[in-house]
Amino acid sequence: MLLEGIFAAVTTPFYSDERIYFRKLEANMDRYSRSLLAGMLVLGSTGESVMLNDEESRQVLRVAVEASTPEKVLIAGIGRESVGATVALAETAAEFRYDAVLLRPPSYYASQLTTAAVRNYFESVADHSPLPVILYNIPKFVPFQIPVELVAELANHPNIIGIKDSSGSVDRISATVSATQTAPRRTVTVTPVFEAVTARMLAAPNVSESGASYISAGDLAGGVAVAATAPPAPAIKTRTKEIGFQVLCGAGSQVHASLDAGATGAILAAAAFVPQACVEIYLAWKDHDAKLADEKQSRILLANSRIVNELGVPGIKYACDFNGFYGGHARSPLLGLSAEEKSEAESLLLQTRN
Repeated sequence: MLLEGIFAAVTTPFYSDERIYFRKLEANMDRYSRSLLAGMLVLGSTGESVMLNDEESRQVLRVAVEASTPEKVLIAGIGRESVGATVALAETAAEFRYDAVLLRPPSYYASQLTTAAVRNYFESVADHSPLPVILYNIPKFVPFQIPVELVAELANHPNIIGIKDSSGSVDRISATVSATQTAPRRTVTVTPVFEAVTARMLAAPNVSESGASYISAGDLAGGVAVAATAPPAPAIKTRTKEIGFQVLCGAGSQVHASLDAGATGAILAAAAFVPQACVEIYLAWKDHDAKLADEKQSRILLANSRIVNELGVPGIKYACDFNGFYGGHARSPLLGLSAEEKSEAESLLLQTRN
């Protein structure tokens, strides 16, 4: 699976009584689908995945995929503490035709999570996952930073295709890119303009665009109004591309620098509430306009620092509300923003309204 561009780490909307607000999830996914995002991550850290039980996780994955266009790459966060529970969620994601899964290290038995234990966890899940695996380095929430040397080893696994690095270190991004240069290359299916081809694009039925019954011109001329089977839509045109191990930035403040360091894209919490502003960094970089990319990067720096890094999920959800998405409440024990924090967030978002 090709992982290039900007991906939004989406929220999980809740009612005030903390039930999942599926209609709002549908509305958000529909709006993201009409953006220039490359895709969306469902049930990542921003999606409060650790707050959901298994059945809720399954339903969120189902609703999110049903509300998304086939052209968007969909990644499912599947991190669980045991290999078995993690693989089960990967199988659910495959059932709903997600394109890849995001896998953080387990965290509860931190004192026993040696490098060898974490290597075994990643390899065991990757051995059994029906979907390609993206590693997730998130030391802010998991007390284990995946060593670059271990990433280089795991990059040789046939079912581990990349990493989202949320350490915030461009040096680490650069080191990871360098360490995985010799990883086996893969051939992936892409569109004629080298964009990702998703599982749902390949599974789309061959029906006419309108879905209406087809009546031949001859029948119309003869006065016979008999519906016939519509001619099949042309098969999607594809080509192939060779790719290596793909490194994705997870820090909104370091997108441009990470792309320069060799990252193929970014999965960002900030893209949940300012997707266009995040995509514009990538587009300017693709156009080799370093000055514009820097300008676009600076545009989101303060909002990312305060809202994402400091206010966290409640701040991200409030920013979604302010920018026309649905954020709503976070699940307890997370607390909502104070009036002062809301005002501060609003002032930071004024220049990045979508």
